[in-house]
Amino acid sequence: MTQSPHRTSSDIKFSHALTGPFLPQPGKAPGWPFADMGRWKIDVDGAIDDWLQGLREWRTEHLIRIGFDDAVYRRPELAWAQRNFVHVQMMAEDRYLYDPDTGRYTVDRYLDDLVARYGGVDSVLLWYIYPNIGIDDRNQFDLIEALPGGIEGVRGMVDDFHARGVKVLLPTMPWDNGTRPPGKPDWERMADLVVATGADGINGDTYSGVPRAFLEACDARGRSVVLQPETTAQAGDHILSWNVQSWAKRIPTDTIPVVLKLKWLEPRHIINIENRWGRERNNDLQQAFFNGIGYNAWENVFGFMNQLTPRDGETLRRVATVQRRFAPLLVGADWTPFAHTLQAGVFASRFPGEGMTLWTIVNRNEYAVDGEQIALPHVEGARYFDVWNGIPLTPRMADGQAVFALPLEGRGFGGVLAVTGAVPEWLSGLLDTMRGHAATPLADYSAAWRSLQQELVAVTPTARGALPKGMVDIPAGTFDFAVHGVVIEGYAAEGVDVQYPWEPNARRHHRHRLDMAAFAIDRFPVTNAAFKLFLDTSGYRPSDAHNFLRHWLDGAPLAGWENKPVVWVSIEDARAYAAWAGKRLPREWEWQFAAQGTDGRRYPWGNDWNPVAVPEPACGREMPVPADVDAHPAGASPFGVMDLVGNVWQWTDEYHDDHVRGAVLRGGSAYQPQTSHWYFPQAYALDQHGKLLLMSPGKDRSAGIGFRCVVDR
Repeated sequence: MTQSPHRTSSDIKFSHALTGPFLPQPGKAPGWPFADMGRWKIDVDGAIDDWLQGLREWRTEHLIRIGFDDAVYRRPELAWAQRNFVHVQMMAEDRYLYDPDTGRYTVDRYLDDLVARYGGVDSVLLWYIYPNIGIDDRNQFDLIEALPGGIEGVRGMVDDFHARGVKVLLPTMPWDNGTRPPGKPDWERMADLVVATGADGINGDTYSGVPRAFLEACDARGRSVVLQPETTAQAGDHILSWNVQSWAKRIPTDTIPVVLKLKWLEPRHIINIENRWGRERNNDLQQAFFNGIGYNAWENVFGFMNQLTPRDGETLRRVATVQRRFAPLLVGADWTPFAHTLQAGVFASRFPGEGMTLWTIVNRNEYAVDGEQIALPHVEGARYFDVWNGIPLTPRMADGQAVFALPLEGRGFGGVLAVTGAVPEWLSGLLDTMRGHAATPLADYSAAWRSLQQELVAVTPTARGALPKGMVDIPAGTFDFAVHGVVIEGYAAEGVDVQYPWEPNARRHHRHRLDMAAFAIDRFPVTNAAFKLFLDTSGYRPSDAHNFLRHWLDGAPLAGWENKPVVWVSIEDARAYAAWAGKRLPREWEWQFAAQGTDGRRYPWGNDWNPVAVPEPACGREMPVPADVDAHPAGASPFGVMDLVGNVWQWTDEYHDDHVRGAVLRGGSAYQPQTSHWYFPQAYALDQHGKLLLMSPGKDRSAGIGFRCVVDR
């Protein structure tokens, strides 16, 4: 064959316009029909050298094309971002973070649990807005002020995290344009919050790259922050210059690992892999180990507990232990993905530094692979260590190569450290730690995922007697209780929504035939006038009075509001009223039976929507004034119960698991904030319910929630 006179440094070329978040992998994929089932045919090892050369040439040009400036990465105050390997999106409502009984944040309890289960975290994203936003017109900035203790309370919580060496980020939502106007641009408001709370960064929810305006607004106030977008998949890569961190989603599960584009462009850019709904995290953790990046150990997903399995938790502990110790190597400029290895399905990355080099190794096979795994150029005087198993290594020497035999579990991990200078004093401690971990193989830890068991909060039956004034008798009967949760996320997965006492786990859709005992229910929701009488008679004052009856003036409802449903009351306030009145809050199925009767109708008045039966929906940015409770008689149920749907939501049951408290809301409200599908969804139909995450009475109270009571008969 005649050789071509033309020469090229590499045949590997990548598009600068079309290359997505993951770079093309080395090796040529087979054609049809083997493109999928024949991935094992790809000669990765034979393609590595040419691929790497092409990759480096692409990076040089691409950095020019995006006008990359690394000034933000060189800021000393942001150096922590380059060690941020374990990040977690943390729900403010998590019961491990806040104790409503004592009214105190419990940061140590929260962090101690994570240390015990997977080795702890480097940063948290304090999440307090979604999914409750939209229950009323409070905007994203109002909701941080509603947290226990307000802004000062958050500042104290942030200080507690800092005392444990954990950084704190706050979220911003560009889609929140349907609630109360914030008064200033989002970046100005966020910069003010950063200063007020002492937070370390800003997470851009749904942002594909957080705008530079947020960085500049914080800089103008003397605060340097990490910007962390939820995604970069649709962003121009120019955002890399000021977004020093990001998340990555939907990591491919192909046998050949992927290289994350932004990490390749700027190795100091730490990406946290996010897989909120995943129940098996091994692929994520292998990709993080291979790329030298981090993980978002997100478990409380908007009130659905998707906990790491014991095996994944222990894997994360070991991965993060290695990463934290060798962070300077992992963010070094000379990272080489796909170092040569000796066995099929085993891949390595090389992270060199001054006096030492680390190779991180992953076995993508589902079976264990033992024997010789990697051959490295030997340097005279070099000492070698297995940092995954915590032992020194003595390689076989062959032709100037140090050849290492390592045991690799199925889908397991390995790490080789070559030290060519002085052995650091801390290495022996690391080896002791990793040797202790390795004494128990990862395969010995359970990989079984389980949803958390929820409990329904008990209620005390009421005394039986004459029918109280203003109540409607609901006779005993058989009731087909069918309902589903309208919570936006979670698919129809086990663990989403609530777990009724007759169910083995929480789920979105529910159906159960119930033998209903007789009870009586308030014909109308509790009014402001009735609640005023309760306060005057009982002397009740909540221990947490934040937002209590916020719509009243000088301890009384506004003129003309006496016959409107009372709002800005927590579920605890509602229970206190009910106990004073000799009543209780309704079980959800009691509320639905009283609204629906026995014919399964969609609305209290029938199967077709009747606009005369409810208040006019309010689509503006501010809460509407509630209608009087007797303003829409056409909305009566078969039993004559009124004002069930479309005026204000109504408290019913509370459920909790180890981490989450949630209340079931019924009936919906007139408030329908526009511009986004992320607001708290309405549930007007009688086979729908809402679930509000509970934290503290001050945060839980809302202009959109009232209640009614029942008694046992």
